[in-house]
Amino acid sequence: MTEEIHFVTGKGGVGKSVVAASLALKEARRGRKTLLVELGERSFYKDFFSLGREVGYAPVQIAENLDLALWSGRDSLREYAHHLLKVEALVKLLFENSVSRSLIDIAPALPELAILGKATSGPRRHGPPAPHQVLIIDAFATGHFLALLQAPRGMAEAVRFGPMGEQSRAIEAVLTDPKVTRVHVVSLPEEMPVKESEELTEALTTRFGLRPDIILNKTIDLAGVSDRALNTPHPFAVHMKDVKDRQNEMRDRLLKTGCPLREAPLILSDDPWALTGKIAEVL
Repeated sequence: MTEEIHFVTGKGGVGKSVVAASLALKEARRGRKTLLVELGERSFYKDFFSLGREVGYAPVQIAENLDLALWSGRDSLREYAHHLLKVEALVKLLFENSVSRSLIDIAPALPELAILGKATSGPRRHGPPAPHQVLIIDAFATGHFLALLQAPRGMAEAVRFGPMGEQSRAIEAVLTDPKVTRVHVVSLPEEMPVKESEELTEALTTRFGLRPDIILNKTIDLAGVSDRALNTPHPFAVHMKDVKDRQNEMRDRLLKTGCPLREAPLILSDDPWALTGKIAEVL
């Protein structure tokens, strides 16, 4: 049964997918059965890890204790319908009927709700079996991620009675339980990613009661370089001093959010397993 759910989010381009894979590898190396989940219709990890095979809804093993899956709202909803109806012919009738298919496509927040229902099915003991101990979800970027988390609350407010309302409230209860759910906000030591991270952490705290971790990605370790060396007029020294000053400023701003802050160094490697392995060591 799923014991922990980790969502990894952040502004587009900050490296959240690599950080998510690193977190998943870290948990797998601890001996925990881990599922790395992508959200959407296309797999980033298929090409990143050069898997040579398609990545779909059913988990595929990519390393010891580490599986990978690609979840869409429609696939999650279809699996849940099959769990309830038990008969594949009825499921096909529901999803291949043009009228019901159109209703599913336009229903507000239904795909997001189906994904979160799948993610929280283990702790809720509801739905198909959840064999993985840890879920690491490479989630949407910041704005869409907030909409994802809002889906159960919105549905519970719209449907106050019956199974739909009850399940929506149960999903939200798991998502806001700090013993089960953790959110990791990935940022870069740059103005726009830090600003978006500040706004996201405030929204997660005030609207959902979640206190996320912040991972400052691609930092350059200049601790061993003396101020004297950085204060020389050489152009490279001037540039590196600017890098150090900017990193310190961005780090200080993120620390003011009151959220735990970790750093992942800039690693120059074209080997995805070496890259994620090195980041896993410091997370």
